[in-house]
Amino acid sequence: MSEESFDYVIVGAGSAGCVLADRLSESGADSVLLLEFGGSDRSVYIQMPAALSIPMNMQKYNWFFYTEPEPHLGGRRMHTPRGKVLGGSSSINGLVYVRGNPLDFERWQEEGAAGWAYRDVLPYFKRAERRAGGGDRYRGADGKLCTRQGLLTNPLNDAWLEAGRQAGYPVTADMNGFQQEGLGRMDMTVCGGRRASAANVYLRPAMGRTNLTVRTQALASRIVFEGRRAVGVAYLRGNQEHIVRARREVIVSCGPINSPHLLQLSGVGPAGELKQHGITVVHDLPGVGQNLQDHLEFYFQVACTQPITLYSYLSWWRKAMIGARWLLTKDGLGVSNHFETGGFIRSRAGIRYPDIQYHFLPMAVSYDGSSLANEHGFQAHVGPMRSQSRGKIWLTSADPHAKPKVLFNYLSQPQDWEEMRACVRLTREIFAQPAFEPYRGREIQPGENVRSDAEIDEFVRQHVESAYHPSCTCRMGDPADPASVVDPQARVIGIEGLRVVDSSIMPSITTGNLNAPTIMLAEKAADHIRGRTPLTPDDAPYYVAENWQSSQR
Repeated sequence: MSEESFDYVIVGAGSAGCVLADRLSESGADSVLLLEFGGSDRSVYIQMPAALSIPMNMQKYNWFFYTEPEPHLGGRRMHTPRGKVLGGSSSINGLVYVRGNPLDFERWQEEGAAGWAYRDVLPYFKRAERRAGGGDRYRGADGKLCTRQGLLTNPLNDAWLEAGRQAGYPVTADMNGFQQEGLGRMDMTVCGGRRASAANVYLRPAMGRTNLTVRTQALASRIVFEGRRAVGVAYLRGNQEHIVRARREVIVSCGPINSPHLLQLSGVGPAGELKQHGITVVHDLPGVGQNLQDHLEFYFQVACTQPITLYSYLSWWRKAMIGARWLLTKDGLGVSNHFETGGFIRSRAGIRYPDIQYHFLPMAVSYDGSSLANEHGFQAHVGPMRSQSRGKIWLTSADPHAKPKVLFNYLSQPQDWEEMRACVRLTREIFAQPAFEPYRGREIQPGENVRSDAEIDEFVRQHVESAYHPSCTCRMGDPADPASVVDPQARVIGIEGLRVVDSSIMPSITTGNLNAPTIMLAEKAADHIRGRTPLTPDDAPYYVAENWQSSQR
């Protein structure tokens, strides 16, 4: 057994871990070790944006978690992909850049995350971002995370935006700026034609520093404690256990499934559950693994009467040409995730800010590539943003190789079903607008015959999918709240020298995709860890529809 020491030991080279490895090592004063169970991200499938569905389905890059049978989805076991590679899920995700609604962060503050209101987090979003179109009051221009919009070369994207306007929704100039609500262009994390993963934009530039060590194929098996102070991490490479000591802090950035799992394996979590597996309880912290949240979505698909969709490019030789062009010039269809337009709307009157999200795609196909398109079509990925359902993560055994059990308890609340029905009916209305008249064929799914509440519910039960946004399992909050796991500086409550920094510490899920707010979390947490004064808050105004109490749009 070997033993060495660093100032900081970070577990997990995902979206948050890569940011922390960069920020904690940038002064050169502190030594940092970053541990990652996966391996290299140097694959054309990861780096080419249009190939996004391929690494998501490869054992090499994905943990391949599956839920327990979901009781409200007919017992379906839902795939929950998580990145197992440098960059973590930012190396296998859909490259969508959505910060969330400003009111999400106002809610965080109300839920006990003091200092995480919108005025506090906006400067960190800006610090992280390098926007292709330049910065403004809301957007960053000099950060590390490259963002850009798509080229909108497919006319179906224009039809989507115009149909939304015809249906009475606003068209927003920037859903990551003053106004999230409405339909508009989407941002993607692409830099120089390549995926702007956290590994590419944060970690790789930092790896030349002598004070940063990155170690792959390393499975963290437990946090090492002396009393209630974290002093190191035990990890496995092959069959050999290594222990590395942390002179200052251990930082867990394993993601919303593996972070609570590692805490539980280490004796931090609900005492009764830990004892069942023979794990010595270091600290009884009942919130670890609780409060699991996610976004569900389904694909509203319509056949296209003109051969203008991405289905034209699915033949092997056309895909080869796209790949060859990307390899040679880093341009063409290969540089887009093809989620170039989307939007956020409210499901009904009385909802203060959007609770439904859209990603529009000029092709009818499953997001993860599990089923191929067989005709020209287009689709909107649509789903509710703030489900009332809550799930949990818990141990299968004390063996670190054994995957934890995951149960989201999807659609366990009546309000969730009401929102799903609204998703079907409101989307059908948008696609019925005149803008789609030149392109609209039959409704592939749900299908014209799916009309009543019962019919919609059955369609949802059979066809709804995860949007792959698990979160909130080590929630940040007031230390006096027994449900809190970390305090507003990301320190594990009741433990010294240990923090959790990733999407698991979100008090509640944000309105949209989670990569952007996770990177923001890590940027802000890095200042807390280094003892730096937080960036100056910014009281930039944000949009709330004046008629929200009386009107759905």
